[in-house]
Amino acid sequence: MKLKRDENIGILFALPTLIVTFIFSIYPLFKTFIYAFSFTDEKGKIVEYAGLENFYELFTDPAFYSSLIATFKFAIITVTLSIVISLFLAILCNEKIKGIGFFRMVFSSSLGVSISAAASVVLFMFHPSLGIINEIIEICGGTPINWLTDSKYALITVAISTIWMNIGFGFLVLTAGLQNISADVDESCLMDGAGYFTKLFKVTIPLLSPSIFYLVITTTLKAFQSFGQVDILTGGGPNNSTNFLVYSIYKTAFSNYRFDYASVQGVILLLIIVIIMLSKSKLQKKVHYQ
Repeated sequence: MKLKRDENIGILFALPTLIVTFIFSIYPLFKTFIYAFSFTDEKGKIVEYAGLENFYELFTDPAFYSSLIATFKFAIITVTLSIVISLFLAILCNEKIKGIGFFRMVFSSSLGVSISAAASVVLFMFHPSLGIINEIIEICGGTPINWLTDSKYALITVAISTIWMNIGFGFLVLTAGLQNISADVDESCLMDGAGYFTKLFKVTIPLLSPSIFYLVITTTLKAFQSFGQVDILTGGGPNNSTNFLVYSIYKTAFSNYRFDYASVQGVILLLIIVIIMLSKSKLQKKVHYQ
């Protein structure tokens, strides 16, 4: 009887979380799949059953493939550079140097920067006429670049703001990983006569593989869901060069009022994320756990 009462109390405490999860996660997901196989009007009401016609329209739309390619390019750039820069800074700050605590604070400070703030700073820095980046280019004798209105540079500019935001979190994760490596490892390397870079690439980085693997997964998922910086900096342009999948879903649903077509894109994005998560198990075999 007491066990039954404890179970009821447990369910009661879990009920608010279950309700919120259902309203904001399960129900929208269920509704998205319904919309994907239906035709809707501009108010989002289902007009008729569409079958696979929305999917056919999506897979024959060149704009979708352009958006998909831009998303993958963005993900590769941001994930790679975020982890490499974070790793470099973490290794640097792991050295016993006087005043290194100040630099640790500085390198991790981007963790507290919001998307809108980071995008606004980048917007000011890369402004075609007022930005400090173009001023430096002019001082060096170069020609100013239209960072946000030229399709060759827009994706790079958006990536820079994203990398900046990622560095703080990556730095903290990798610093924690470095400090978790036993001092006995360093002593063993010294006794074996291993040089600094030999120890770094043969011992330290392999021992950091769990932290790096975690960052690869989380940063990739964040890259595929990037929205705020795109909205502030480029609005998906120019020429759809930064029209990533999430932003394309937003524009399709709330600018063009094609809720059915936006839902199809959402389903595809969900499948991509599921594939990434499933690949986690295979990649995890290469991770060296201490």
